[in-house]
Amino acid sequence: MSEEKQREKQKAYEKYVKKITPVHNLPLNMLKAFLTGGLICVLGQLILNTASSIGADKETAGNWCSLLLIFISVILTGLNVYSKIGKFGGAGGLVPITGFANSVAASAIEYRAEGQVFGIGCKIFTIAGPVILYGILSSWLLGLIYYVYKLLEVI
Repeated sequence: MSEEKQREKQKAYEKYVKKITPVHNLPLNMLKAFLTGGLICVLGQLILNTASSIGADKETAGNWCSLLLIFISVILTGLNVYSKIGKFGGAGGLVPITGFANSVAASAIEYRAEGQVFGIGCKIFTIAGPVILYGILSSWLLGLIYYVYKLLEVI
């Protein structure tokens, strides 16, 4: 009798888990990510075109584009709007430069109560730190490989 009761309990538990587990619609999530990322890219392209039309060269226009996208992302993070964009668009809102700026700003906002040094100063790179570290490490490694290939006259 004990085993039968345990099976019923297990079935009830599985039914409960199935009931509360969220169901995801992959095509819809992909569409939302595409639209969100696409809108961010359209905004970036608009900034690039505007900067170019007022006389900025390609590099300067790119710098302004990055700067303004980061600024907008940080402002929207502070206003608690970017989290809603990320929730709606998923990877479409998290992958571009705006998502990285959001992660750094969100860390700073979250830990500001702990003070300037031990809160913001120590915790701001909680998410950004590994990205910066591995970005520098991988670029150093690729540079070393490139240098060796140049010495061997492969390239």
